[in-house]
Amino acid sequence: MSTNNNRLRTWTEQKMIQIPQLFFQFYKELNIEDDEALIVMHLLAFHMEGNDFPTPNDLMNRLTMPGNDITSRLQRLMQKGFLGITSDVDANGKLYEKYSVYPLWERIMQMIEMKEHQKSAASLRQEEGEIFRLFEEEMGRLLSPLELEKIGSWLDEDKHSPALIKEALKEAVFADKLSIRYIDRILLEWKKKNITTPQAAQKQSEQFREKQTFNRPPVRTMQQEAQSTNKVPFYNWLEERE
Repeated sequence: MSTNNNRLRTWTEQKMIQIPQLFFQFYKELNIEDDEALIVMHLLAFHMEGNDFPTPNDLMNRLTMPGNDITSRLQRLMQKGFLGITSDVDANGKLYEKYSVYPLWERIMQMIEMKEHQKSAASLRQEEGEIFRLFEEEMGRLLSPLELEKIGSWLDEDKHSPALIKEALKEAVFADKLSIRYIDRILLEWKKKNITTPQAAQKQSEQFREKQTFNRPPVRTMQQEAQSTNKVPFYNWLEERE
């Protein structure tokens, strides 16, 4: 969060992004009233003009609101934690005050991150649901309660990614050993070898098959050679030894 806030501060100070676009998108969700939003926009305009601490009279010259309403809305923005007053020292060493809207930008960044997290979590739930459907499709039947529980434990307890579980399923299909027990053994061996991605799993399997093909003894006849060529070696995970 602090990294994003520092980046946002740099962007705003160097005028690299259009902050009002973010503000218009999120101020309703932050429960900022329209008249409060108008005050914020005028504070931004004054900031662009070099006036970081406009008085209520300055604002009243640009708004149709009475001075008392402007003051109350400024106070309300500060009470809600969207606006602050900070102190700084000018080039002559003189202390001065200014309005700070960074609390508001921080709240917007928090909201953006929360939405991204929710979107990511929803995508993960959808991907996990796809795992169960894929298993039933490959097995040609509904999964039993024990099978459902085991797949759930891969996700929740072992923290295997849906992508890695899919890769283990593909390995079992390739080996023609489609069972939960066989797939569990594959995932266990991958965990021992610190294999956590489908890419790493594929590489490990390819290296094994290349080694098996290289070490296979020469065949004696053309018929034997043809039969051997048609067979692709696979890793027998159930016979793996510690």
